[in-house]
Amino acid sequence: MDYLSIKQTAEKWGICVRRVQTLCTEGRIEGAQRIGHQWIIPANAEKPKDARIKSGKYIKVKNKDGDNENGKKSV
Repeated sequence: MDYLSIKQTAEKWGICVRRVQTLCTEGRIEGAQRIGHQWIIPANAEKPKDARIKSGKYIKVKNKDGDNENGKKSV
């Protein structure tokens, strides 16, 4: 099996190196392995879907009393 470095994968997918590192750390790239201080990524690995919040708003879940999950009133 052929493997790519983080830099090669970032160029292939058109994203920055730091984002690929984050995806590896979160375990979102299938088959990525850590060798010492470096990641190796299978050449046939698919780019994971971007799950980051794009609206700029973090949506907190409120219960019927208007409290968040910690039991505190949100503003």
